[in-house]
Amino acid sequence: MQIQEPSSHSFIVKIWAEEFVPAQHQAVWRGHITHVGSGERRYLQELDKIAEFIKPYMQELTVPPEENA
Repeated sequence: MQIQEPSSHSFIVKIWAEEFVPAQHQAVWRGHITHVGSGERRYLQELDKIAEFIKPYMQELTVPPEENA
């Protein structure tokens, strides 16, 4: 039995370092975000894509997203 809260959404975010680039002294990051209710998943290489994925769900709840998100 699944209980859904009508005014919320849940997400799972997983981020990992895939490789290290010695010349740049930094790691190449990868990840994915999953909407728990629908199972929709998006793979990403930029953290900004997390907010981009969540924004439509916020709008569905009639919560205006932040301007800089």
